[in-house]
Amino acid sequence: MKQTNDDIRLLLFMGIAVMLSLFASILLIFIFFQRKKYQYQQKIQKLHQTQQNQLIEAAVRSEETERHRIAEELHDEVGAILSASKLHLQGVKINVIDKNNEPRYEKGQELLDMAIKQVRGISHNLHSSILKEFGLNEAIRHFVEKITNNDLIFITTDLDDAYTTLTNENDISIYRMVQELMNNILKHARPQKVHITSVYNQEALNISIFHNGKGLSHAQYEELKFNKQGLGLKAIQTRIILLKGEVSFNYKPEGYYIIINIPRQITI
Repeated sequence: MKQTNDDIRLLLFMGIAVMLSLFASILLIFIFFQRKKYQYQQKIQKLHQTQQNQLIEAAVRSEETERHRIAEELHDEVGAILSASKLHLQGVKINVIDKNNEPRYEKGQELLDMAIKQVRGISHNLHSSILKEFGLNEAIRHFVEKITNNDLIFITTDLDDAYTTLTNENDISIYRMVQELMNNILKHARPQKVHITSVYNQEALNISIFHNGKGLSHAQYEELKFNKQGLGLKAIQTRIILLKGEVSFNYKPEGYYIIINIPRQITI
């Protein structure tokens, strides 16, 4: 029995160590992307206007390549370690665990399941495979489905299926903007409902994000978009410049509207 308890403690220790490694990896990824965004924006401000688009395009491609690399490493390496830890933990027969250690065993299983799920979620968010396979609309719907919590926030979409993925790199930029805006809304605005719509016509692709939380005015956006404290907004502005589009922040009595306008000639 003592040997069994020692084995359980060892497995629990291994699970905790893996969890700490996971959280450290996530923190490093966050710091890396924050530094990357800041460096890209600093370079953009120093270059002449005629060189700006070329630099932005290279920066976006580099960031996307790095996202894919990190996503694959998370999935293949960290994910494999967590899955192996779960198998080892499952190898301990529940009937040889005394009642005092049974809650710890179950908690260890729960933490490992949570860690595996988080790694997969982070990997999928960093990777754009769904976008490449099924297009922009399905990628947005899939992203919304993952972040929706009906108890806290209600998110709906009404996307124009007339739009089809014809330029993959531009669609990636549009998708990343929607991701960044939604992350900012969930983090800072704390709304009860969000509604994402898109309209595709002869002139442009228009995406509107409505929410009833706390929002920015367009004047505040203009002030923050090149501020080092607004790295998410700077990333959005970078992609807007690349796509020759526009983004506006508007307030109406019912709530806030963020409008993205991408010229049609850019999307074909």
